[in-house]
Amino acid sequence: MRTIYIETLGCSKNLCDSEFAAGVLEKAGYRTVNDPAEASVILVNTCGFIDEAKRESIDAILELSAYKEAGRLLVVSGCLSQRYGAKLARELPEVDLFLGVGDYARLAELLETRAEASGPCGEDRAGKGADSESESEGGFFPRRRHFSPVHTAFVKIAEGCDNRCAYCVIPDIRGPYRSRVPDDILRECETLVAGGAAELVLVAQDVTNYGADLYGRPAPARLIRELCGIAGLRWLRLMYCYEDRITEELIEAIAADERVCHYIDLPLQHASDRVLSAMRRRSSKAGMLRTIARLRAAVPDIHIRTTLITGFPGESRADFAELTEFVETVRFERLGVFAYSREEGTPAASMKGQLREAVKLSRRDRLLRLQQGISLEQNRAKIGRTLEALVEEREPDGSFSGRTRYDAPEIDNGILFTAAAGAKPAPGDIVRVRVDDAFDYDLVGHMV
Repeated sequence: MRTIYIETLGCSKNLCDSEFAAGVLEKAGYRTVNDPAEASVILVNTCGFIDEAKRESIDAILELSAYKEAGRLLVVSGCLSQRYGAKLARELPEVDLFLGVGDYARLAELLETRAEASGPCGEDRAGKGADSESESEGGFFPRRRHFSPVHTAFVKIAEGCDNRCAYCVIPDIRGPYRSRVPDDILRECETLVAGGAAELVLVAQDVTNYGADLYGRPAPARLIRELCGIAGLRWLRLMYCYEDRITEELIEAIAADERVCHYIDLPLQHASDRVLSAMRRRSSKAGMLRTIARLRAAVPDIHIRTTLITGFPGESRADFAELTEFVETVRFERLGVFAYSREEGTPAASMKGQLREAVKLSRRDRLLRLQQGISLEQNRAKIGRTLEALVEEREPDGSFSGRTRYDAPEIDNGILFTAAAGAKPAPGDIVRVRVDDAFDYDLVGHMV
């Protein structure tokens, strides 16, 4: 039987692509395996967003190339392949096929064609890139093989991006913004919940732009209301939302149904208006403060996650001081910081005022230390409270680890707890946990 091993790098949107690819191949008669040594096809789904991700992708390709032997194909897909396919084909002869980000619907056909080939190399192995027409005809995700824990499912509601931020290559890699039709999303989500998913996480390059190409204006709140009609859904989470598109209708949709987690991811990137303008962001500091105030007024317990960039070209000491003060003032519940990565082909790459790597990293670390103290203070405020927790796994000592509804999978805080007498919680269960202690990024408690 034909078998495939898939290594996924990068973001949750890439995970959705890998699950779609696996579903397409299983329909064509392949079986997914967890060991590359057992696979007839090894697929590396890469990330090419920043330098660190590129290096990780190349390392994974080289590591998995060690499994190459007669009759086994090594395939590379994803953002790195889309962006540098022809170049990689010349430099990595061990790879049999490079695919674009829109080639997954044709994956079985492409593999059959490549397997029958007599071993062409170079440009012939490079994929042709994304094909949005075939992608939409395929319904984006007509079939999925769920890799993430069955109780949590990422759902990609759109592809591409229309935001031309000065530092970002995603619009060039993924193309313009294309919303999935709501019936397609609804059918997928119903299937996921029926299969055991307690939590659905909506992802896209910009979730708040959902529907702009379908209805003439963004309508994420409309989609949220439809998804909340799914019987059995427990949690619905929103990731990657743009601050300037947070409408009153969206805030009301978050507040109106308890299944919508009081959590939102707003990647703000900076707080200095001068830097925001250079980044080609539409937001201003005053606008961000107003939006955060509106969210907290309507949903008092909302947990806001943001990501920031330090060391953008031209970022002065005063700009960084303003960013630091912003973090101190807003006191985000969840925060990640990245040092600016100079990406070729982006407007920011040719800007004057490029900062030394040491400066970028030092500023990043200072913000992370500041956030560490804020996080500890906020966690201590939860001591004595009883929170819902999604059980993720049983630990060797018999305790359990999980997440509250205020924490996204893989990137946010966790909660470690002991079970109630006689209780046997299983992964995917949602239980009530009383918080007994708190650390910088985790909570400890007992099930009640």
